[in-house]
Amino acid sequence: MIRKRFERLVARALGGIPEFFRSEMDNVGVVVEDQPSAELLEEMGIEPPDTLYGLYQGTPLPEREWNYGNTLPDRITIYQQPIVEDSEDDDDIVDCIAETVIHEFGHHFGLSEEEIEEIEEIETRYWRGETGADSA
Repeated sequence: MIRKRFERLVARALGGIPEFFRSEMDNVGVVVEDQPSAELLEEMGIEPPDTLYGLYQGTPLPEREWNYGNTLPDRITIYQQPIVEDSEDDDDIVDCIAETVIHEFGHHFGLSEEEIEEIEEIETRYWRGETGADSA
């Protein structure tokens, strides 16, 4: 898939994120790269065939002190190749991008990987209709 087409799918995914969430995406850039480098995967302890769909880089909001400022925007990188390889069609790509951006924004808001995964599990159960005391 060519980059321009993928970037249009990224724009579609970002446009589909609820407004109340998008409004909090202030001063965070979303960029596209082909794939995570081998060095990055090694640094993060990710071994093939596992990979990354996205990466948050910046200072999480709870870690910012009163004098924080005059810095470059935080950044969320979306990795095109792994997403395209693991997706069946354009709609699947858009869903994966949106989920990845929301996941990475969890880090922006100061959530740990474990906290984000717990929220994602609750969300998955909710959309499957598995809410209630017996689904916990």
